[in-house]
Amino acid sequence: MILYKNGSALIDGKLVKTDIVANHGRIIAIERDVVPDEQTEVIDCTGRYVLPALIDTHTHGANGYDFNSADTEGMKKILEFYISHGVGTVFPTVMTDSDETICRQLSLIAELAKEYPEIKGIHLEGPFLSEKYCGAMPTEYLQKPSFDKFLQYQKAANGLIKIITVAPELPGAIDFIVEATTAKVNVSLGHSGADGETVFKALKAGANSFTHWGNAMAPLDRHNLNVVGAGMLSSAYCEVICDGKHVDKDVLRLLVKTKGIDKVVGITDSIMATGLADGQYTLGVNDVTVKDGDAKITGTDIRAGSTLDAYQGLANAVTFTGLPLAEAIKIWTVNPAKRIGMLDRLGTIELGKDADFIIFG
Repeated sequence: MILYKNGSALIDGKLVKTDIVANHGRIIAIERDVVPDEQTEVIDCTGRYVLPALIDTHTHGANGYDFNSADTEGMKKILEFYISHGVGTVFPTVMTDSDETICRQLSLIAELAKEYPEIKGIHLEGPFLSEKYCGAMPTEYLQKPSFDKFLQYQKAANGLIKIITVAPELPGAIDFIVEATTAKVNVSLGHSGADGETVFKALKAGANSFTHWGNAMAPLDRHNLNVVGAGMLSSAYCEVICDGKHVDKDVLRLLVKTKGIDKVVGITDSIMATGLADGQYTLGVNDVTVKDGDAKITGTDIRAGSTLDAYQGLANAVTFTGLPLAEAIKIWTVNPAKRIGMLDRLGTIELGKDADFIIFG
């Protein structure tokens, strides 16, 4: 057993001085003045905060490695970076690429998940996306939605694909969304120029979120909600890259005010340059130039993911929204846990949940 002693833990939305006891990765006690026995490891948290570990469900890499190209050792370097930056649950994100590359990388991640419990799912971003709003996705590998093709990917991933991003206006997309959600895969709408009517058909079919809201999607129009407006009006979750570049800080504040804090999900959308200096990198098949921490496809103004880490993303969420930490942290804990159907295990510090904490201060 492990006893976390004398910390200020975030319990029921408030910081409370308490002890926390964990056994075999689960919380078995939350109470004051626990007396350890000789077999109990004690971690002194006096003067420190104990918060739920952060959840990042959309990230392509960090620390010099990319999930679309890294081998197992490279992926371990990515995971080590996440863990050191407060991430307790990660969904490695594989982007649009050749079928061979997608399947190979999915298989590697599935094997890695056996060693790293932080990997609780995979996010497949594509290849069923709009060419017009492809962003950093290579157009030569975009495809029309096919559930049979998805099942090939899912087989390679050993069933770990829990989120897939789809453009709902593509032929067959609505039927695909029905099939995917029936198979208990979270469908997120993104890289899309769909009109509002099509978006709401997709949401009715089972889609439950919007991928990096405000980016690689048709903007709000006063005559048509499009994807951005439908995201604001709907009750679905909106992923937001909390770096202040992809979505301006005041726009994030507007989104939170419009939708409520409970429907916004923080993501990094980080790439291999995260944690490293400006310079030349790659994202999938693309060459990427990072200048002043801003990643763009080389020679263009097209953003290619971010260099954000989750700790900074949480700090930005507090600063941008003006909310207290105990409220703003939901963007990185409770909300993504709800979105992926894992709130029974993750997102808060409660009896029976995973003993997955950030300890700092």
